[in-house]
Amino acid sequence: MRIKRTTPRGRIARRTQLTAAVSGLLAVAAFAAPTANASDAHTFSASQLTKASDSVRQADVPGTAWAVDSRTNRVLVTVDSTVSQAEIAKIKRQAGADTLTIKRTAGKFNKLITGGDAIYGGSYRCSLGFNVRSGSTYYFLTAGHCGEVASTWYSNSAKTTVLGTNVGYSFPGNDFALVRYTNSSVAHPSAVGSQTISSAATPAVGTTVTRRGSTTGTHSGKVTALNATVNYGGGDVVSGLIQTTVCAEGGDSGGPLYGGSVAYGLTSGGSGNCSSGGTTFFQPVTEALSYYGVTLP
Repeated sequence: MRIKRTTPRGRIARRTQLTAAVSGLLAVAAFAAPTANASDAHTFSASQLTKASDSVRQADVPGTAWAVDSRTNRVLVTVDSTVSQAEIAKIKRQAGADTLTIKRTAGKFNKLITGGDAIYGGSYRCSLGFNVRSGSTYYFLTAGHCGEVASTWYSNSAKTTVLGTNVGYSFPGNDFALVRYTNSSVAHPSAVGSQTISSAATPAVGTTVTRRGSTTGTHSGKVTALNATVNYGGGDVVSGLIQTTVCAEGGDSGGPLYGGSVAYGLTSGGSGNCSSGGTTFFQPVTEALSYYGVTLP
């Protein structure tokens, strides 16, 4: 299979070819089609659920995302519109149908590259996540798949005002990147819009969260799963994600997920749009902070 967790070069992950579309995503019309009744008396052990999750990953079907659902004691597998019934059957055979709940969502899982404020690099637009620092040096976090396609970032589409250059990125496996400010005239407050950010944490399932992005602005939703894995295709598999009902569209990648003054994550990808809703995944920001040894300003 083509799953790759990269080893950063100079803390920069090995490049893979970017295959995701950068345009807006299709509308979501999700429905649940459980393969096992949640009231089933059978209880699976943690090791059995971990094995089932590993088997879903080994099936290597692009357009799938999965996480253990502690409420139903099953592995919840979300499949997008590109996944065929034959591929669903393959997943069931590989992982064991009794351990799974299959949920289909319309649209296609894409890395939302095109967040906070817009940042421009190469031929792409992404979103700035959170400003961070190490000592007196300032940086910002964004998505790793954005760091993969550009090394210098600007604040405008004409690329006349430089923001900074990549320190490193980690993608796939993770989905975060660190950019060092090189423009001393640019302010870098610990804020998302007018909301001050003072700490970082991981939200619980059911938490109401807010996302800000350069394409769609500010939207809110609920956390539906933690430690989710999504297969974007082309070997781009990302693990340890926060799964939510917050909508997002192309260009929102890297933008911040937060609740009040608490930073939660960086927009990775998903399906749907902000007219009819969607499923969106976020890289936990605490992992990125720890990886690079940086803190909020």
